[in-house]
Amino acid sequence: MRISAKADYAVRASVELAAATEGHPVSAEALASAQQVPHRFLEAILRDLRREGIVSSRRGAGGGYVLARPADEISVADVVRAVDGPLVYVRDQRPSDLDYSGTAASLLHVWVALRANVRAVLARVTLADLASGTVPAEVRLLVDDDEAWENP
Repeated sequence: MRISAKADYAVRASVELAAATEGHPVSAEALASAQQVPHRFLEAILRDLRREGIVSSRRGAGGGYVLARPADEISVADVVRAVDGPLVYVRDQRPSDLDYSGTAASLLHVWVALRANVRAVLARVTLADLASGTVPAEVRLLVDDDEAWENP
């Protein structure tokens, strides 16, 4: 699985908004600067996030972006889906829409299991978790394993 730059930037900008003081709007320029993200690319990402109900924008002096819902109600999976679509797909299809036959038939179970595990992590972690510098215990257990940090 590969996390796109778009998804990475979207999550990082969303966490900045989650950490913003009392929901005060943050300009796209400030978000881009805080996370060292290309401003023009971030503008397009913020439009996607607004269209999907993750952020809302406020115009005028002191305007900018805010989260559209409380940070503890927005998961990383929500943000990734908003900008990239399904969390796991194979040849541009959802695993559950695939059909394999013969010796490859059981491969479908691997792709569905992969999706379930990706979802299990990304759906459990909220923007509030990240903004506070924590992750749920079950996710922390995964990263506590030294092998998780190794590239075989």
